[in-house]
Amino acid sequence: MKLEERLSNVELLLLDVDGILTDGRIMIDNNGVETKAFDVTDGHGLKMLQRAGVEVGIITGRRSDVVDHRALELGIEEVNQGARDKLQVLRRIIAKRTISPERIAYMGDDVVDLPVLLQVGLSITVPEAAEAIREKVDMVTLHSGGSGAVREVCEKIIKAKGLWEELTDRYFNPEKL
Repeated sequence: MKLEERLSNVELLLLDVDGILTDGRIMIDNNGVETKAFDVTDGHGLKMLQRAGVEVGIITGRRSDVVDHRALELGIEEVNQGARDKLQVLRRIIAKRTISPERIAYMGDDVVDLPVLLQVGLSITVPEAAEAIREKVDMVTLHSGGSGAVREVCEKIIKAKGLWEELTDRYFNPEKL
């Protein structure tokens, strides 16, 4: 199946956090408080994707209150933190939603993501990902993790579904608001 067709089939986009929604760096202050930086354009891309009817979820191996806050801001209800076995989490998501794996896209950047990347209909990573991952996925983004990679994927999915003009018309033609 061609990439364009895989993009158009996506009903659920699942995301790793560190290295995908962020640049992979974890900042911890003297009090042990963790901070992560998220790209606002990724967030807007995810909101547009949701308006296009695509669900969004998170599967991450680490646990962080920051991720819960960001997911809440973006209206992401499917949040799985502390996932030691990401494939098991994927199986639970599939069973809960009765969705075909072919309708799921996953963005991950390291070997812990590989079991999920190999089971979904569209596997995606970023340029900084481990070489073993870049060699196995369907798509490597042009943008880096935490710097627009998620937005890039959101736009590609929306365009493949033929919904780009409809979803962006209000931005380009504000008189229609």
